[in-house]
Amino acid sequence: MKKRNNYISWDEYFMGVALLSAQRSKDPSTQVGACIVSTHNKIVGAGYNGFPIGCDDDEFPWDKQGDLLETKYPYVCHAELNAILNNIGMDLSGCKIYTALFPCNECTKAIIQSGITEVIYLSDKYKGTDTDKAARKMLDKAGITYRRVKTNLPNLVLSFNEADV
Repeated sequence: MKKRNNYISWDEYFMGVALLSAQRSKDPSTQVGACIVSTHNKIVGAGYNGFPIGCDDDEFPWDKQGDLLETKYPYVCHAELNAILNNIGMDLSGCKIYTALFPCNECTKAIIQSGITEVIYLSDKYKGTDTDKAARKMLDKAGITYRRVKTNLPNLVLSFNEADV
């Protein structure tokens, strides 16, 4: 018997973990997940966009528009920052981060400071915005590579039906 040959790539696997992490987000409009991976292809951190620990998500706004303090923006921690903060306690130098959405300028600062050396993203939804331009400029100056994940998979289905195992 030969090994099966239709298994997913490392990029598909880790992006899948980022996308699965995004499903923990309670944000009604945008769910983003991130997964940090060591040079040995070990997951060392994961996160999703949500409020900080101790900030009840029923007591803070989820709105996208209005007075700043009445929107989610000053309160939500992005997936990339959460993945960095949730790491297993190791130095992240040389690690890669997989993220569903190209990182904003604020997350980019944290990515650079943490020592992560590569960003792999799925969506480039905000390409060309000022925050995107700032993020790319910082990544370029810091020598951090970034690329869109390459896959031929349109989707990946998970099943909790034990008959499917």
